Amino acid sequence: MQRNRIAPLFAALTVLPLAVAAHAQKNDLDFLNHNKPMLDAHNCYPYDGKWQDRVSRALNSGFPVSIEQDLAWYSDPATGQGRVVVSHTPKTTGQEPTLEADFFDQVKPVVEKIIKENKKEQWPLIVLHFDFKDNQPALHEGVWNLLGKYESWISTAEKTSDPHKLSPIERKPILVITEDNDAQEKAFYDRVPVGGKLRLFGSAHSAEAPKNLSRAEMMHWVATASPETLLTETPTNYRRWWNNSWYAIEEGGQHNAGEWTEQDEKRLHDIVERAHSMGFWIRFYTLDGFDPEKNQGWGAGYNFGSREAVLPRWKAAIKEGVNFVATDQYEDFATMVPQTSKSLRPGNTH
Repeated sequence: MQRNRIAPLFAALTVLPLAVAAHAQKNDLDFLNHNKPMLDAHNCYPYDGKWQDRVSRALNSGFPVSIEQDLAWYSDPATGQGRVVVSHTPKTTGQEPTLEADFFDQVKPVVEKIIKENKKEQWPLIVLHFDFKDNQPALHEGVWNLLGKYESWISTAEKTSDPHKLSPIERKPILVITEDNDAQEKAFYDRVPVGGKLRLFGSAHSAEAPKNLSRAEMMHWVATASPETLLTETPTNYRRWWNNSWYAIEEGGQHNAGEWTEQDEKRLHDIVERAHSMGFWIRFYTLDGFDPEKNQGWGAGYNFGSREAVLPRWKAAIKEGVNFVATDQYEDFATMVPQTSKSLRPGNTH
């Protein structure tokens, strides 16, 4: 009889840690927009002096919003002084805007409004997404120091002694994320002492395809590998989201896409479910659909060819819970997801 009583107790004690872990994962996902989709403003910076209104356009599209800034390092050949700039290429000229000017200076009035409203349950309302175009130590150090300057605006988490023990993220107006490069983890996580603050959070590694595949075989593998094959990692205190190309959904990506099908939707659902069940936010890039004559510096690489073609993909991404839906068509997509108060928008005069 004693053994019969012990067995249920042992089972309960076994299940309890799992329940606690599951609860912690859910809370971590809910931290950002209650785990619901948002606009990820793709390549949200000027190119060659053009398209300088992209950050203001993203901010005026509503909140929460994710703003992607591609980063590079410029070193002045005359002085040797360097700075963090936003650039689509690592080959900088010195004409590029700095990260501080392009992002922090422009969001300052919005952040001040957010802090004044003090609706902390809505924070973070801005995600700053870094795409590093090179990974030299000077660039990493420059970014780390700049984030330190604005740390009072930034959601941080305490570094734990065990990387698989996720500490809660403190709510601030901005959350900063970066991608999966291991050199970035060394700079932004390994160098932080236990008990120090993590200022930005990396993405999970996607599984590597088998070696020696042709390009066509590679595209087929990415589009057909199971979600469990594509994502094998669990979150760490540093790595909290997962970044994906649309090639994982439709074989050959945007240019090879046909009609949106139930099979495509199931593929999207299964991959999003895998990410969320593992405790990761998930991003897909980049969902554009426009007539080439209406191109506003967006480029053709991610274009489905028309709004009619991209619209069912946008709707599916929202329905299936993609956290970051990357697109260059900020205003159009933003109307499809819930927004907070319009009073935060820079263009609002009321």
